[in-house]
Amino acid sequence: MAAAVFCRSSLRGLTASLSSRTAAAFAPALSSRAASVARRCWIDDQLSRRRRRVAGSTRRFSSDVHVGRTGREPPSFAFAFDIDGVLLHVAKPIPGAPEVLKFLDDNNIPFILLTNGGGKHETERVKDLGDKLGVQLSTDNFVQSHTPFRELLEGPDNLRDKTVLVTGSDYEKCRAIFHEYGFKNVITPADIYSADPTIFPFQSPKSYTTPSQPLPRPLYNETAHPISTTTTASTFHSHLKVDAIFVLNDPRDWALDIQVITDLLLSHAGYAGTYSPLNNNPSVPNFGWQRDGQPPLYFSNADLFWSAGYHLPRFGQGAFQAALAGIWRRITGGRAELERVCIGKPYGETYRFAERLLGKHRREVLREIIRMGHHQAGKEEEDLGPGPVGPLRTVYMVGDNPESDIAGANRHISEGGTEWVSVLVRTGVWSEARGGRLEGEFTPREVVDDVAAAVKWALKREGWAQGEGGRS
Repeated sequence: MAAAVFCRSSLRGLTASLSSRTAAAFAPALSSRAASVARRCWIDDQLSRRRRRVAGSTRRFSSDVHVGRTGREPPSFAFAFDIDGVLLHVAKPIPGAPEVLKFLDDNNIPFILLTNGGGKHETERVKDLGDKLGVQLSTDNFVQSHTPFRELLEGPDNLRDKTVLVTGSDYEKCRAIFHEYGFKNVITPADIYSADPTIFPFQSPKSYTTPSQPLPRPLYNETAHPISTTTTASTFHSHLKVDAIFVLNDPRDWALDIQVITDLLLSHAGYAGTYSPLNNNPSVPNFGWQRDGQPPLYFSNADLFWSAGYHLPRFGQGAFQAALAGIWRRITGGRAELERVCIGKPYGETYRFAERLLGKHRREVLREIIRMGHHQAGKEEEDLGPGPVGPLRTVYMVGDNPESDIAGANRHISEGGTEWVSVLVRTGVWSEARGGRLEGEFTPREVVDDVAAAVKWALKREGWAQGEGGRS
């Protein structure tokens, strides 16, 4: 957890430290219907089951566990914070955010940063956030939307040695992130375009400056090897085969990305340059669309909007997803929806992943307290049974987006019985003044001005009104 710097030892101290904060001016609009595209995502529930079967895939925590200066036993409640619009606005801390994190850390109250943002490796992003917020953070309490992709390296997916296509805001950064995750064969749309510029006739090869790398195998040439229902696998084995497609974060070159992804979804078994003979076949389930071994398509989040520097929300990855799905609907004549796997908020696997990390970190801190002699005398580390370190009782999800942060917390059903309580802040995407209606699963348990008010409300609910003890 973050190092305790300039922390207050009580809620009264925290409140005093924040008394001079000003209300954030940014409050753009968000339609209550904005999640309609995201909700149409085809969610492969096998992803969750596969991840739970992957032995040893959960991230390991550092053995150098930080214990806050109060030496308190960590309580049975915790916090999950969105970043953009909750802790930061563009690159500047929202007033009160650094003090909140320092206070929680000082009192050993577990927290995690849970964001649909991405595009950087976790270690780089944590350092950047720590510098901006003025606190020391760790990858142990930080989850980006694409962090769970690492769990597809092993197990039934076993993508470590296979070829995967990745796209996002910066092709080379996306490639580097996936290499650091452990994927060995990573290609980008720029690699495919550079191998054959005729796939995208709207760009001159002479003016195309995006970095690329040679493909591991050549693209299939239909002129040399026409495909038919009798074509055998040996025809393609020497050509490029893509085994999975990942959208890491918000793409920039929508046109090229949509073209390349669509080509692969129409291909035979993921061989770039082929066209499946099963497409639009009424005798095959789903009219044959995506039924010929095409690569699975993964999106790291479905956010239609996000809070950026402009005074109104900007399109996010969910808008790119909606564009691709709309084109696919036209291609299939409306007979088939685009099948894809969406993770990130508001989907349950992201919350399960975060809950596991919070619980494990709480246990590690408690063990460290015992080792340091801050716990009751005579209690050995091996005495830690399920009682004193049972599941978290409550996690407070503090976010600015009703359709990701709030909906995800409201719909999440914890396997360990943990209650997720949604708290909406007014410093980000959502704005009541601009008609942002809160209905159904988008209704938070509480609406507050900012992150400091959210934590104050939660601590009072937990009996920490004076910050000295209370229930745990």
